[in-house]
Amino acid sequence: MQPRNMSMSGVVDLAAVKAAGEAKAKAEQARAEAARQGGTAAVPPSALVIDVDEAGFERDVLQRSAEVPVVLDFWAEWCEPCKQLGPLLERLAVEYNGRFLLAKIDVDANQMLMQQFGIQGIPAVFAVVAGQALPLFQGAVPEAQIRETLDQLIAVGEERFGLTGIAVDAGADGPAPAARPAGPYDSLLEAAMVALDAGDLSGAVQAYKNVLADDPAHPEAKLGLAQAELLARVGDLDPGAVRRNAADHPADVTAQLAAADLDLAGGHVEDAFGRLVETVRRTAGEDRDAARLRLLELFEVIGADDPRVTAARQALARVLF
Repeated sequence: MQPRNMSMSGVVDLAAVKAAGEAKAKAEQARAEAARQGGTAAVPPSALVIDVDEAGFERDVLQRSAEVPVVLDFWAEWCEPCKQLGPLLERLAVEYNGRFLLAKIDVDANQMLMQQFGIQGIPAVFAVVAGQALPLFQGAVPEAQIRETLDQLIAVGEERFGLTGIAVDAGADGPAPAARPAGPYDSLLEAAMVALDAGDLSGAVQAYKNVLADDPAHPEAKLGLAQAELLARVGDLDPGAVRRNAADHPADVTAQLAAADLDLAGGHVEDAFGRLVETVRRTAGEDRDAARLRLLELFEVIGADDPRVTAARQALARVLF
């Protein structure tokens, strides 16, 4: 699945940005100054993930981006997809061992940063390289694609600006905590994650279904299944064609379902919900049932506690009754 309206083309085109030469010079100057002061000390793995606010953005992001690409994770506590993406990015930050720094930004507490980056939906992930900001992806994205994007980002940081990352002291955080006892479904959930990492969406779907067959209310499996099925539906879609088809054929339920899936996968939650509520309102019979059931499936992706789900449930009730 290609992220909606996001690509690594911004990275590739970075050399054409008017300020790129100046940014490179600043990066080299910062590294030279650090070398004169004895070099940058190695950091513990826990320091590879930081919380950033508006007050510390220049120090923690712009200045640090002169030595290492800084990946920005815009999130919020109420965002269910953020709760899946955030831990994945944190794990990758540690795994990449200082090749990039992860900065987490709570959009509720940092509205100005959200506006400055032009963010329309979350989760949204950007990067800053030698002071230059660029979009990476938005919404639900498979781990394999995230890894590919990070690899491109790191390569550009090295080739264009000589950013070699930061040194990490693997033992600085102390011994690893003792492993918790395995739960009854851990092997199945792990199988689902392995399948997702390999791009095997059908395998992930089946693994989650295996959990739910025994425990229909299992929250992690329900959420994982809903997200895996969404990714499977949008994986081969042409976003431009789907949106043109939906605009040209407002009465075509299949077209509206596909467009709603793309909306949600791209982080445009209200658009997805509003499209399906409107489809339910103007249809009847099997078409109405199809739109209603898809809307309920998308509710599972976001989570019942999300206020946007609550609002959409109320809107659905109004058009149904």
